Amino acid sequence: MPMLLLWVSVVAASALAAPAPGTDRQRRRAAPAPNVVLVVSDSFDGRLTFHPGSQVVKLPFINFMKTYGTSFLNAYTNSPICCPSRAAMWSGLFTHLTESWNNFKGLDPNYTTWMDVMEEHGYETQKFGKLDYTSGHHSISNRVEAWTRDVAFLLRQEGRPVVNLIPNKAKERVMEADWRNTDRAINWLRKEAINYTKPFVLYLGLNLPHPYPSPSSGENFGSSTFHTSLFWLKKVSHDAIKIPKWLPLSEMHPVDYYSSYTKNCTGKFTDKEIKNIRAFYYAMCAETDAMLGEIILTLHQLDLLQKTIVIYTSDHGELAMEHRQFYKMSMYEASAHVPLLIMGPGIKANQQVSNVVSLVDIYPTMLDIAGIPLPQNLSGYSLLPLSSEPSKNKRKVKNLRPPWILSEYHGCNVNASTYMLRTNQWKYIAYSDGVSVLPQLFDLSLDPEELNNIAAKFPEITYSLDQKLRSIINYPKVSASVHRYNKEQFIMWKQSIGQNYSNVIANLRWHQEWLKNPEKYENAINQWLKTHIASQFE
Repeated sequence: MPMLLLWVSVVAASALAAPAPGTDRQRRRAAPAPNVVLVVSDSFDGRLTFHPGSQVVKLPFINFMKTYGTSFLNAYTNSPICCPSRAAMWSGLFTHLTESWNNFKGLDPNYTTWMDVMEEHGYETQKFGKLDYTSGHHSISNRVEAWTRDVAFLLRQEGRPVVNLIPNKAKERVMEADWRNTDRAINWLRKEAINYTKPFVLYLGLNLPHPYPSPSSGENFGSSTFHTSLFWLKKVSHDAIKIPKWLPLSEMHPVDYYSSYTKNCTGKFTDKEIKNIRAFYYAMCAETDAMLGEIILTLHQLDLLQKTIVIYTSDHGELAMEHRQFYKMSMYEASAHVPLLIMGPGIKANQQVSNVVSLVDIYPTMLDIAGIPLPQNLSGYSLLPLSSEPSKNKRKVKNLRPPWILSEYHGCNVNASTYMLRTNQWKYIAYSDGVSVLPQLFDLSLDPEELNNIAAKFPEITYSLDQKLRSIINYPKVSASVHRYNKEQFIMWKQSIGQNYSNVIANLRWHQEWLKNPEKYENAINQWLKTHIASQFE
């Protein structure tokens, strides 16, 4: 695409002509507040934004942001699923503080977000596309699966992941809804934002590269189709695609086995199937990059790029058949590691930051950009000191920001509340009450594929990290709270459908297995409802 490369070089020249990045905070405060554009995609694996992952697919605009801005090499979601992750991003608070437990329980609709605060302080604001921080896309199946996740049964909740290719070589706009929202954002920039005398903040939420619902089985069977065209597939370097290593089913962590089973991934997959799923996913990432590019090019055309801080991130990643799974809902890198890139006035160019950061940092960063005092109760920290402060202050900044991030998960496809503490060296994952399910410990520098759980091998490190995790969050208590919530919600739902209960629950996404022995599964639910929460949870 020569025209794209031409535009990238033009924009690059414009960026190079911009004021030197790295100005100190007082000078930044004295200058007019910059505009802010935040683009958030869905399910984008953050490891694709740096080497060696960056070699597998052409992402010219992400590369442009890397060259002329700051990229964060260790950025994480605070909950690896859409709504809870976005609730953390828009509130600046950890998931257990917002009690956004699943894809339909997010922030209160009247919650004061960072955008509300910026509007109160004089910013013009606009948002387009996927928001999902009060409630997300979900079916009755999603709800029931989340509530009954620790019932003693295994039922497939998803459709087996497949690929679907559009043969039209010239088809660029595959995800039409995302392109429409991108067009709406561009039109707003051209017709509204360009005329503002006050600074503006624009949010664009994309659904890509999230897999599509399977049309052959209907929405209730699960979003499991990786869908693209030859146009985008040509951007993928097939030789660079790795077939991930899997542990044998018998050696999988019990929670991983549950996830793999409910995601319909315990059967046989050929190397070709796995490689195709990964290739199609990367092609979907290339289409996402192009939408980001349209925003960047429009800012350039309107002479707004030098006055605007652009941030790109995602709500979570995509496993794409790593660890015998697709989708997210996991603390493994493919699911939990997100892209995070910032460029614009005052932001250092061509800088890579290794500090662990997470999506709760978006809220304080947005306010810091606008020069708005930060509330004291936030879970996150502004990213500006890491991306724009003089190097002489770096040490002080590192001491202020804790050397860890927290992620937690409480939804479907995982049969225990999950908590990740990520430090520079370690990834520690605890489950449930900290007793009934064994933890996991990975040294990512030695084991980037996360195949060797060394928790039992290093008990002192495991204990130390667990104590640190408990000082941040009383996770057995949180697990108990979610457990109670799930039972209460399930009982309310069961009562609401009355005599239709047996028929309705049998015909959710798991119907093919349920209908083989409906009495067995109904009895398992009844037993679960009778069981009191163990005292160790309290």
